[in-house]
Amino acid sequence: MIRKLLIANRGEISCRVMKTAQRMGIRTVAVYSDADSDALHVKMADEAVHIGGAPSKDSYLRAEHIIEVAKRLGVDAIHPGYGFLSENARFCRLCEQNDIIFVGPPVGAIEAMGSKSAAKQIMEKAGVPLVPGYHGDDQSVETLRSSAQSMGYPVLLKAAAGGGGKGMRQVWSDDEFDAALDAAKREAQSSFGDDIMLVEKYLTQPRHVEIQVFCDQHGNGVYLFERDCSVQRRHQKVIEEAPAPGMTEQLRSAMGEAALKAAQAINYVGAGTVEFLLDSDGQFYFMEMNTRLQVEHPVTEMITGVDLVEWQLRVASKEPLPLQQSELKLHGHAFEARVYAEDPDNDFLPATGHLRLLRPPLENRHVRVDTGVLEGDDVSVYYDPMIAKLVVWDEDRTKALARLAKALTEYHIDGVTTNVNFLYNLATTPAFMDAQLSTNFITEHEAAIFHRDASEHNGLLPVAALYLLLDQQNKVPQQQDDRFSPWQQHNAWRANEQHVQSLTLRLNDDDFDLRVKRLDNGYSIDYQNQTFVCHGELSGNSLIANVDGHRSEFVVVEHESGHSLFAPGEALRFTRVMPDLGLDDDTGHDAGFTAPMNGTVVALAVEPGQMVDKDQTLMIMEAMKMEHALKAPSRGKVTEFFYQPGDLVDGGAELLAFEADQGASS
Repeated sequence: MIRKLLIANRGEISCRVMKTAQRMGIRTVAVYSDADSDALHVKMADEAVHIGGAPSKDSYLRAEHIIEVAKRLGVDAIHPGYGFLSENARFCRLCEQNDIIFVGPPVGAIEAMGSKSAAKQIMEKAGVPLVPGYHGDDQSVETLRSSAQSMGYPVLLKAAAGGGGKGMRQVWSDDEFDAALDAAKREAQSSFGDDIMLVEKYLTQPRHVEIQVFCDQHGNGVYLFERDCSVQRRHQKVIEEAPAPGMTEQLRSAMGEAALKAAQAINYVGAGTVEFLLDSDGQFYFMEMNTRLQVEHPVTEMITGVDLVEWQLRVASKEPLPLQQSELKLHGHAFEARVYAEDPDNDFLPATGHLRLLRPPLENRHVRVDTGVLEGDDVSVYYDPMIAKLVVWDEDRTKALARLAKALTEYHIDGVTTNVNFLYNLATTPAFMDAQLSTNFITEHEAAIFHRDASEHNGLLPVAALYLLLDQQNKVPQQQDDRFSPWQQHNAWRANEQHVQSLTLRLNDDDFDLRVKRLDNGYSIDYQNQTFVCHGELSGNSLIANVDGHRSEFVVVEHESGHSLFAPGEALRFTRVMPDLGLDDDTGHDAGFTAPMNGTVVALAVEPGQMVDKDQTLMIMEAMKMEHALKAPSRGKVTEFFYQPGDLVDGGAELLAFEADQGASS
C-alpha cells in the first residue's frame, strides 16, 4: 500500500486528493510555486515543498524537479491530479524509471490517447463509432481545408494534443477557415507545445455524454455510468450532471460497453473518461479519452457512493477493483456547477482579484464544495480561475436541481467578478429544467440566461437604500455629553421641517434617484411614484430588511468601489452617488485600448497605418490560458502599437493608439 503520496498539482484537485489520502492513513506532500506559498493545499498537506516561480513552466510543469523532490522525501507515489503533468507520458516514464508509482495509466495508454488523431485511428480499429473527420499526418493548409470542404461546413478544428477547449475553433464557411486555423494552431502551440490539428464534422445539436471507466492491473474493467456535460462555454464545461437525462438502459449499456472497449484497446489502468457526442437520433460517436481523473468526477461519486480517488490509490497499489459491474448501482441524481472568477457578461473573460468575502453554502449529505481557496486569497493571472466546484445530490433530477439553485443563492463571493449569478440563471432557465440539453445550450438560450434589464433590480432598491441609511446611523459619532443634540444626528434633520433627504444609488451601471423620509420606526422611500416603508437591523455584514411587511435576510459587503448586496439568486453591486458640486475634472479622454488583465501579446493582426473596418481584430493577447482579441470600435487605423508579440503586459496598460475615420459611422 502507498505510504507517502506527493500531489503534483495545486488548488482544488490537490486538496480533494489529500482528503482521501489522509483518510486512508497516507502521508501527503504538496508542491507549490511562489504564487501559492500560502495556498490551502499547502496548509492541508503533511509536508510542502517550494518548486519554483509563479508561471507553470517554472513550477508545476518542472517534471524532473518534482521527481527529485519525491526521491528526496522518500515518496512512494505521485498523483498528478488533472491538467499540468497529468497526461504527460514523459513524466509518467520518469516516475517509472525512478521506482515511483504514477497514480494513473501506464505510459503506453497515455501515448496512445495523447494524440487525438492517433486515438481516432486506434478507436476505429477497435470498432468504436467515430465522428467523420480528417486525422491524418499531412498538416498542409490545403489538405486541411480540402478535408473541411469535402465533409461540408460547419467543421471543428481541434488540436491533436489538446484538451479543455484549447486549440479548438468552429468554422462555418470557407472564408473563415484560414483565420480560424491560424488561431487554433497558435493556441495549441502555446498550450501544448504542439500545433498538429485534426478536422471533424461539427454536429449542430449534439449532447456531450461521457462514460467513467475504471480498470485494474488484473484485467478487470467496469464503467461507472455516464455524465452529461453538454452545457459549455468556450468548449469548457459549466454544469455537469449524472446520470444523463433521458438515458435508456439500452443506450447506457451500449455506451458503457463501447467505453470499456476503448479502454481495453490501449490496455488501460486506473480512472479514465471516454467522451462521446450523442446525436439527437440516438447515435453516439467517440470524441476523445481523458487518461486522468476528470474535474467533474464528484457527480459520479455522488450517484454511486464510490470514492474514485480511493479506487485510484488502491489500483495503483496493485489491488483489484473493489466492485464488479453487477455490483455497481446508480442512485439519485447529482449536479456540479463550476464556480469561476470570470465575467459572463464580457464573453466569460477570466477575472483576477482579492477574495474579500468567501462564504460557500453549508456542506451536508446533499451539498459538497470542493475548493482550493480561502477567504483572503488572491485569484492570480497565472492559473485557471476556478474558485470551487459546487456539487449537489438528491433522489431525482428535479429535487437535485432545486438544491443546486438554493445552494447558489447561498454562495457569497466578493472582491472578484464571478459566474455565480450566471449559474443560478442557467440552472433556473425553463429549458434547462426540462433537460433540453445540447452543446449550444448557452447560445440558444442566451436571452433567458442573461438578465440585463435594469428594472429587474428595482425590488432591491429599497434594500440597498435601507442598508446605507442604517449604516450611516450606526456610524454616527456620539459625544457622551451631548448625545441628544440634533447636530449629532445623521437623519436629514431640519429645524421646523420634515426629515427628508435625496439619495441617488447606482445599481450596477444604472442610477436611481430616491427621496427618503424619516419615520418613527424606519423610513419611507419614494421612487417613481412608488413608496416603500422600510425598517430593519444591521449587524456587521448581515442585514435583516423589512420592506412593506416582507422580511428577508441579506449579506452586504463594503469595498473600495462601493458595496455588494447578496440577495437570493443574485449579487448586486451598488454605491451612493454623491451630489455633483462641479468640482470633478472631466477630461473627456477615452480609456483607449487597455489590457483587460496581465498577459502576453500573441500577435498583431494589422499593420500601423492600415485602414481597418469596425470589429476587425487588431491585436491578440493571451491571459489565463485563453486568447482575447482587441477589435476596432469603428472604421479607422492603428497609428502605433505599444507592444510587440511576446511582450508581457500589465492589466490596464495602453496597448495601441487608434485613429477613427472621421467619415465613418461607428
